[in-house]
Amino acid sequence: MLICLRTTLNLSDALFAEVKSRAQSEGRTFTSFLEEALRAHLERKDVPRPTAELPTFTPKRPGALVDLDDKDAVWDALDKTA
Repeated sequence: MLICLRTTLNLSDALFAEVKSRAQSEGRTFTSFLEEALRAHLERKDVPRPTAELPTFTPKRPGALVDLDDKDAVWDALDKTA
């Protein structure tokens, strides 16, 4: 069973024109050209996955760490910084 999905893509005018032109020159539909391009990209194994480094922070003053399980300590620390 073939299930199709309609969706809207926001493409730049230049990209749309290039895809449309290449699809026409190959005697294909815009959709079939995009489907093949997306499948080929997803099948590539050499594409590195983006990774993000999480930032780390050092307290501004020694002893600034607060036990977050102790709500009174948290409120005291907040009162001191305000």
